[in-house]
Amino acid sequence: MNQVNLTARLTRDPELKKLGDSDRDVCELRLAVDNGRSRDGEDRDATFIDVATFDAAARACAEHLTKGRQVAVSGRLVYREWEADDGSKRSKHSVIGRVEFLAKPQGSAENGSDAEAVGAGVGAADEDIAF
Repeated sequence: MNQVNLTARLTRDPELKKLGDSDRDVCELRLAVDNGRSRDGEDRDATFIDVATFDAAARACAEHLTKGRQVAVSGRLVYREWEADDGSKRSKHSVIGRVEFLAKPQGSAENGSDAEAVGAGVGAADEDIAF
């Protein structure tokens, strides 16, 4: 089973784009996952994960999320390989899934509750995803 569940904070504002030549929207998010502390009490570095969500969920994420916002992501892990402009081989893992809005950043002036769904739980079916 390929299932990923993460709770993390956004490292930047979401980016809403059109998917290729279609009318579908995709929202790209970048998360910093806290790796906690080692056994000797040292802070571990964060793990950075790219996340994509589609259509109505993508629009909701772009409208309501900002850098620093805590989210929960549930989805599937995907692996991509490509060749960069300079000819070097590149690859990355990312998550395609559903996003739930959690705590707002401290000092946020936003109104409303700390947990929102705002349609972001609606994700694309696996067979609908273009990559």
